[in-house]
Amino acid sequence: MDEQATRELLVRLSRSLFERGYSVGSAGNISVAVDDGILMTPTNSCLGFLEADRISKLDRSGRHISGDKPSKEVFLHQAFYETRPGTGAVVHLHSTYATALSCLPDLDANDCIAPLTPYVVMRVGQVRLLPYVRPGEPAMGEMIRELQGKHAAVLLANHGPVVTAKDLTTAVYAAEELEETAKLLVLLRGQNPRLLTQAQIDELNTAFPK
Repeated sequence: MDEQATRELLVRLSRSLFERGYSVGSAGNISVAVDDGILMTPTNSCLGFLEADRISKLDRSGRHISGDKPSKEVFLHQAFYETRPGTGAVVHLHSTYATALSCLPDLDANDCIAPLTPYVVMRVGQVRLLPYVRPGEPAMGEMIRELQGKHAAVLLANHGPVVTAKDLTTAVYAAEELEETAKLLVLLRGQNPRLLTQAQIDELNTAFPK
């Protein structure tokens, strides 16, 4: 896919997320790798009203080279591209249920999205909860680098989810799957739901490697 087609896909998928309530106002940011750099939604932009020719473009070192000023969360995006080979896109949302979970005090920081369904295992994998830092702080990127590329998704405490994948469409679908699982976890909270067993998880990871 050439860069112009990638820009148009970013606009279309971002609008879909916005129209279905996965982001509100200017919340959330998305990036996608292209041959000579990274495209990123601009700072203070609304995912529902992006313009293809105004999308920010950065080189591989994170230097802004064209388009509007990039999101202040560039640090977390850059960290995933640098530490997780094969990353083609990063989706950071403030989606309701995942963000609600990120505010709870009793989550397992090493595995904060329980394996309720096969699809969250297949598309998202084990999710780490990262401590709160102010949005836009370079420290967020450092925390992601410390994971050494072992996780395709993280949950930022009191902030929201970040999901990566090999391409933009896959990353968006995975972000949607994480939000739907978070919704199920909120609905089932306190009811001791049946989770997938470790053997079932291992089977899925073998059949559907990320």
